Amino acid sequence: MNSTGMLFVAALIVSACVQPPPNGPVGDSTPPPSTAQPGTQEADWAAILRLEDQAKAIAKVAGCGTVSQCRTAPVGNRACGGPRYYIAYCSATTDSAALFRKLGEVAAAENAYNRKYQIVSTCEFRMPGPITLSGGECRTAGQ
Repeated sequence: MNSTGMLFVAALIVSACVQPPPNGPVGDSTPPPSTAQPGTQEADWAAILRLEDQAKAIAKVAGCGTVSQCRTAPVGNRACGGPRYYIAYCSATTDSAALFRKLGEVAAAENAYNRKYQIVSTCEFRMPGPITLSGGECRTAGQ
């Protein structure tokens, strides 16, 4: 295959990751759950957000004495792979096993949602931001 053909194939692959589905959100957006009817895309997203809120409740940010006790955990499962973002938590005060079980539920639900509604997202690889300890609470750059 010549270089023009290879460029065309590469462009086709990249465009598949960034084209939004018709009448649907891009995988990184959040549909408003306020008027969600059961069995709709909005209701399914609201269910994911409820699981995410449960995970956030498990993740305790306070209680660490040093930044080395702070950790991050991936949240969600974007359509092109990887988490949507990372949350910080204190390993000294968080039940890490329970947190990662709940985050697994979030990722599985979001993966099913992405397949069901043919959601697409950008394909960059997201890494956790720098973690800090401020006022006894663990934080990432985005928190």
